[in-house]
Amino acid sequence: MSTESKSKTSLEMPKQPPSERRSNFNEVALGYTKEEVVAEAKRCLNCKKPPCIEGCPVGVDIPLFINHIADHDFDAAARVLKSTNSLPAICGRVCPQETQCEAVCVLGKNGDPIAIGGLERFTADYEMEKGAVIPDVPESTGRSVAVVGSGPAGLTAAAELAKMGHAVTIFESLHAAGGVLMYGIPEFRLPKSIVAAEIDFIRKLGVYICLNSVIGKIDTVDDLLDEYDAVFLGTGAGLPSFLGVDGENLNGVYSANEFLTRVNLMKAYLFPEFDTPIKKGSRVIVVGGGNVAMDAARCALRLGTGEVTVVYRRGEDELPARAEEVLNAKEEGIVFRLLTNPIRILGSEQNWVKAMECIGMELCEPDESGRCRPVPVSGTEHTLPADIVIIAIGTSPNPLVPMTTPGLETSRYGTIRADETGATSKPGVFAGGDIVTGSATVISAMGAGKIAAKAIDEYIRRV
Repeated sequence: MSTESKSKTSLEMPKQPPSERRSNFNEVALGYTKEEVVAEAKRCLNCKKPPCIEGCPVGVDIPLFINHIADHDFDAAARVLKSTNSLPAICGRVCPQETQCEAVCVLGKNGDPIAIGGLERFTADYEMEKGAVIPDVPESTGRSVAVVGSGPAGLTAAAELAKMGHAVTIFESLHAAGGVLMYGIPEFRLPKSIVAAEIDFIRKLGVYICLNSVIGKIDTVDDLLDEYDAVFLGTGAGLPSFLGVDGENLNGVYSANEFLTRVNLMKAYLFPEFDTPIKKGSRVIVVGGGNVAMDAARCALRLGTGEVTVVYRRGEDELPARAEEVLNAKEEGIVFRLLTNPIRILGSEQNWVKAMECIGMELCEPDESGRCRPVPVSGTEHTLPADIVIIAIGTSPNPLVPMTTPGLETSRYGTIRADETGATSKPGVFAGGDIVTGSATVISAMGAGKIAAKAIDEYIRRV
């Protein structure tokens, strides 16, 4: 069927009005209705060689699940999704489909691509409301695998290995499973109930999750290898980076990691119901332009901050955050100070933040990486008042596991060296996700976990 016979415009998912959502932590995007999701699914061209499948890091048969939706068979659509993706309700909300499956959708050449993320979200939520169907797990192989970290890479690897018949134990350092899905992504983008339900599905596959277990402290990777046939490392990249400017040690300066963990996992937004107070501030500055910066800024706004400003050293076109999140932030009233870079953070006599000194920037010609490098413009120094500063300029892997694991090679950036299958320099140890690549997306970590699970299965069946 030609693209001309299909609608060129996708259905826009309804959202909370900005005036309402800026003061609550309820989910911003409200999801499609049954009628809307069927109408959107019927736009699919049913391509003979669908590029969208290749654009999906976990290989979901996208045309097949969309066809089932078009036929009103939501149960069959859910089965297709779950056959290759154990976390579809999460992916439908936070996966950057616009740069992956939707980016290569044929309909996108002459109009809007299919809203694959919205269809995935609807299908996963539909199954969740009915009660997830647990697939039959094969007879036990007698082999066991330890998974370190319960973020998207670890959860995916664990689910895949359980489906292969292996006994899997996840070791999570925090008191709740989910990793960055729980502590890093705000409730208004990814409700904790959704994450909990997806994790419950993985538990029902037979995966055991051991909480409050810091590998590198209570046990080492070598200790795990004495008990398990293989180990998968999916500990992410949770070590925050800082600016290296004067004043970063003042009261009122947070890393985005600490701020979001307090808000999300420790439920600061429910204080005093939960005893996790957090200084809210009347003027908050968030330094950075990625998704984490947008999350921190929008959380600060919802906590009651009068004015939230995002400071980013490059321009609008260079913002690394998803366009949807930038738009949401602007709609909610967050101020963007672009081509601006911090020089130092100024404090009061009581060592609390009172302002940030900044300088204007301009972009030079692209360097060898193809990216325009920002350089300071003399004479543009200025001061922005603030009582809270949140640093959201990236993260790196926590060195605890590599430091306590002899024979495990790392890069100069602290990431673990692994081949395309996830195998590391240490026999029996595999790794995937941000611990290997550095900070990336949820879906790329899931893809790495899925690839590693296949390699682990092959490894433990032959040793």
